Amino acid sequence: MEITELKEKLKSQIILFLNLTDLTPADIKDDEPLFGDGLGLDSIDSLELIVLLKREYGITIQDPKEGRKVLVDVNTMAEYIQQHGK
Repeated sequence: MEITELKEKLKSQIILFLNLTDLTPADIKDDEPLFGDGLGLDSIDSLELIVLLKREYGITIQDPKEGRKVLVDVNTMAEYIQQHGK
């Protein structure tokens, strides 16, 4: 899958998995931080994103440090999926 297509799919999945019904994929910028001042996600959301990666892409993240490196923004997640996904 091309990276642009993957990013759009990922945005839709983030909205679906985290029940962010007030957002559309267009509302999420590729380089917008997922946590803090960006989308404002929290630690519970990070667990949901880890489940998303496991369920949708066969990627298991067990080390919290690795999770912090991967769950930065849509760009970082998409790159990681391309490198490690099924």
